[in-house]
Amino acid sequence: MSNPAHRGRMLFVNMPVADLERSKAFFSKLGFSFDPMFTDETAACMPVGEQAFVMLLGREKFAEFAKLPMADPTTHTLALYCFSVSSRDEVDAVSAAALAAGGAEADGAEDHGFMYSRSFFDLDGHGWQVMWMDPAATA
Repeated sequence: MSNPAHRGRMLFVNMPVADLERSKAFFSKLGFSFDPMFTDETAACMPVGEQAFVMLLGREKFAEFAKLPMADPTTHTLALYCFSVSSRDEVDAVSAAALAAGGAEADGAEDHGFMYSRSFFDLDGHGWQVMWMDPAATA
């Protein structure tokens, strides 16, 4: 059940990256774009949904916000990032684009009938999952 106080909230996930331009190029190849109002040489705002955004931050910029030292995503899992697409074929296409752009495969396809996904690591070692869910399964 939806809490009326949560309506209108926006989600911003902040993520450190070693090379902002390289990361922007990687995610562009996956079909993402960047909001120029909130993108500069230190950060890039990547909309992933109507009210959800990933902020790709250069390591120095990220350190300005973080209170604790940054962990190395290639040796520690802090979070897994998942986004949905509109079809099973798009799951395969986005996953293939991630690998072609320099990402690494994390797992093979997971097929649960009503849900289908693939996982990959981006250029900085952050774990991502692209998934499709049958709309009838959420009704």
